[in-house]
Amino acid sequence: MTLAVIGGTGLSDFDQVEWLEALRPQTQFGQPSAEIKRGRLSGQAEEFFFLPRHGGDHSIAPHKINYRANIAALETIGVTGILAVNAVGGLSPSMGPEALVVPDQIIDYTSARENSFFDGVAGPLDHIDFTEPYHPAARQRLLNAAKDLGIDCLDGGVYGATQGPRLETAAEVRRCRNDGCDLVGMTGMPEAALARELKLDYASLCLVVNWGAGMTEQTITLEEIHRVVERGMSNVKAVLLQALEK
Repeated sequence: MTLAVIGGTGLSDFDQVEWLEALRPQTQFGQPSAEIKRGRLSGQAEEFFFLPRHGGDHSIAPHKINYRANIAALETIGVTGILAVNAVGGLSPSMGPEALVVPDQIIDYTSARENSFFDGVAGPLDHIDFTEPYHPAARQRLLNAAKDLGIDCLDGGVYGATQGPRLETAAEVRRCRNDGCDLVGMTGMPEAALARELKLDYASLCLVVNWGAGMTEQTITLEEIHRVVERGMSNVKAVLLQALEK
């Protein structure tokens, strides 16, 4: 299996990696968000790819990301599995700031995003089974990596994908909770569905960076979100590196 990591907020590079080359293949949907780096871990022979979905300078908003170009580019260079990182809000009591979660379900609240290769225009009209949106083996790879390192990582949860780039209202968070969501983020879809359409094994490692709106009396600030990202990203990187060694 050839793996790729799609980095989110707070993950734009890796330590302990020897980078071999940078690629930016052109697809029929345009270019990916940034150069796709090919590298290998220190002392390891197996290679992997890395793509920051918000761009190398973190300048592309969630609703402006060219998800089709990103996934098509990864498939073009031979990627068969994707470990994605998502910064999210926590809606479940067990999923507060700095928690790591590997979700197993998703609800799509996004709109006006190019969300399929099989829309009858870009490609032939077709349908995929999306009953289980995350690949079981890819999910288990992340969970096993966290367990090996002794890092707490919650198994399962429902990711609510919202449009962004603004954060949600308290009423929207209540709706998501009533729908059964445990997490809320802006980049989980259509990425997961596009990966499924191209038969790429896909799983998400979520870092909770704030409570959902209205969950506490405290005001959500970007400063606090950035502080949580800085504290929690070390565990995210450790789990990813361990998963890649597998």
